[in-house]
Formats: sequence, C-alpha cells, structure tokens
Amino acid sequence: MSPTYGEDSSSSPSSSISNNGETQIQEQEEITEHVDRLLPNGDFYTGDWLSGRPHGIGKYLWTDGCMYEGEWRFGRAYGRGKFSWPSGATYEGEFHKGFMDGFGTYTSSSGDTYWGGWSMDLKHGHGKKLFPNGDYYDGEWGHGFQEGHGKYVWKDGSKYSGDWKAGAIHGRGLLQWANGNRYDGGWKDGAPNGSGTFRWADGSLYVGCWSMEDGTLQQKGVYYPSPGASSLTSRDPEDDFSAGLRECEVCPGEIVSVLPSKKKLHWMRGRSKSMISFAGLRNEEEEEGDADWKEGEAAPVTPMMRWPPREIKRQGETISKGHKNYELMLNLQLGIRHAVGRHSAPISLDLKASAFDPKEKVWTRFPPEGSKTTPPHQSCDFRWKDYCPMVFRTLRKLFKVDPGDYMLSICGNDALRELSSPGKSGSFFYLTNDDKYMIKTMKKSEVKVP
Repeated sequence: MSPTYGEDSSSSPSSSISNNGETQIQEQEEITEHVDRLLPNGDFYTGDWLSGRPHGIGKYLWTDGCMYEGEWRFGRAYGRGKFSWPSGATYEGEFHKGFMDGFGTYTSSSGDTYWGGWSMDLKHGHGKKLFPNGDYYDGEWGHGFQEGHGKYVWKDGSKYSGDWKAGAIHGRGLLQWANGNRYDGGWKDGAPNGSGTFRWADGSLYVGCWSMEDGTLQQKGVYYPSPGASSLTSRDPEDDFSAGLRECEVCPGEIVSVLPSKKKLHWMRGRSKSMISFAGLRNEEEEEGDADWKEGEAAPVTPMMRWPPREIKRQGETISKGHKNYELMLNLQLGIRHAVGRHSAPISLDLKASAFDPKEKVWTRFPPEGSKTTPPHQSCDFRWKDYCPMVFRTLRKLFKVDPGDYMLSICGNDALRELSSPGKSGSFFYLTNDDKYMIKTMKKSEVKVP
C-alpha cells in the first residue's frame, strides 16, 4: 500500500501483515531534507523539502525573474516571506496559502510604499501609503482601494479627512487647503455633492448645496461675511473651489504586473509532472498516477460583496413635503441659520446676568420674498424670536461647536426627522440627519425663568 500525505502530519502510516494474520500499523517517518532542484521548465528551487514538496524555508526562482524566499508549508507559501518582481517591486510580510495575506510592506518600482493589512493579494484593512510625488494616505482599505474612513495629505500641506469609496472621496469629509480655505460637507466620486460649507481663510462662510451637472460644479447657497472680512459684499466660492479641487487630485494606484498567487510552480516526480499555482490551485491536468498535491485543501473562494450595504433603520420619520410640520421644519432651519450666521463667536466666556434675561431677545421677520437681512424662501411669512443669543453663542464656543458644522447639521440640505409621538408635555422632538442634535419645541410657560 503506497503512502498518502496529509497537511497535519510529517509522517504517514503503512500497513503490513503479521505471521498470525493481524494487520499492524507502522509509522514511517518522513524526513525533511535540503534540496537544490533545477526544474524542467527552467525554474529553480533550493530549500527544505518534505513529502515531495517544499516545507520549511526555501527559495523559488521563476524564469521570468520573479522570486519568493521564505516559509513554506506543504508546498505553499505560508508564514513570513518576500516576493520580488523583475521590475524591482517587492512585498515583504505575511503569506497565507500563497496569497499576500496579513500584514506586509509593498514597495513598487516607481517608489510607492504601502504598510498595512492584506487579504488575498489585495490591500485590505488599515494601511498607510506613501506616493512617489510625496502625497500620503493613512486609513482604511477594501479590496485594493481606499474604502471607509481615511486621511489624505498632499505634498503642499493640503489635507482631506473623511469617507472614501472605491478609491475616491465619497461620503462626508473635510478638505483643508494649504491657503487656509476649507470645505466640509458631502462628496460623491471625488466631487462636492449635497449640503456643505465653504469657509475662506478670513472666516467668511458660504453655506450651500453642490452638485455635478454635465461635468460642471453647480452650487446654491447663502454667504455670511466674517467681522474681519475685507469686504461685506457677497462672495462666490466657485473660482476658489474649482482651483482648489484641481490642485488636490488623488494619486492613482499602481498596477501589479502579476499577483503572487497566480504564479505557477513546476515539479517532477519520477515520470509524472505536476503544475500548480503558487497558492496551491491546480492549473492543468496531471498525468494519471501523480499523487503530489492531491491531498491539499480546497481552493479558496472569494466571497461575493454585497453593495450597497443594507441600510440600518433609523429612528423617527423624515419630514418631507406634504408632512403636517414641513413648514415648521423650514422655519426652524431658516431661523437658526440666520441667528447663528449673523453674529461672530464671543471673545470672552464671561457673561453678564442680563444676558440670561428672557427679555433679551431679537425679533426677525421672514417674508417669503426675502428682505435686506433675510433670504427668500418657500415657506410662509413668519417671525423668528431669538432668545438670549449671547448665552447660546457662548455655550457653542465653550463646547467647541463650530458654527459652520452646527448650521450644516441642522440647516443643511438634509431634512430633519420627527419622533413618532410627542412628549408628555405635548412638545415635538426633531433629530438632525447626522444624529448630532435634537430640537424640542417648547411652550411659552417653559420659556419663562422663575
């Protein structure tokens, strides 16, 4: 009976028949040996050998100039090793069943360097990448591309921190240019999309909504000058925005000529020939009778990725047009945007007792056609009463709430969500789309300070 080889033992059983007819099992020890083999196709292997295949430490050199040197386990790269390409690119790190898998460092022939996680030959998990032009990315990767949350820093000092999808800026994020300008808001495929705020270096603010139409960036919003602005006339961020985006392009990823798992290994055993991939997946038919590699594990299968991911059910009902409180929501957003944007943050956190007086309030009328101090809108004519404005501005500064971020959460392009039922007092509760803030309606009796 010929021996068979498994992956969990370095010995194989053989049977013999004793004089009394009983079958006895004897252990035949397999010995690891060092070999130097020039293979029929010109490839060369030198290193540890067990049961007709590499096992231990060894080096395999292909005729095209690729080379692997490191740990082997029953014929496959398994553990720590180094793979080199003829172009000069290298990968040094962990391997699993012939794949770059685990933690490793890849350096391309052009100078790209990536340190981080890998899964089946692709960047996956947390990783850092230094590009040849000096740009730098630190964040999450998925299936070879920036995916999830990450930070990208350009060589001139500009930087983006936020969401990524398939290698492009996508989701919510903050882009800060080296000249001091910044945009905080929504993105889609590398371009601004949805609600956001553009802030100039002098503190002036533009709150608006952006979209890409026929390759041209479109915008609609309201400008709020800062007290220190050189001019109080309206400013358009279009030119500054477009120029800044041209300067901040994300470097494309490198293209690997051949993945390690796709490399073929050739063995000769007697008159039979075996040819498998580096990852242990058979590429061609073997001659009958060749037992090498047949007892390996099943070929790994890449799982199908579900996209888009299933949305998580969120609390509350989104207030859309036709909802009984739709105009109330618009009025809240218009009033808060006006109250927060018209005043700068207080210099001191010290407040006088008079600042807490309920009589300390500011009335503003919002006609649908607009006025000198209010923008035109699609809601009804209403009056806005801003109670104790200095107190609330001081609270925002005390808790480091950025006015632009605050307005973007409450007054951006996204609708508020109303909880399913009012509270015991009859008040309604509204949640912002990003779940950062809750708004409660109050009766006049609750506003009074005893």
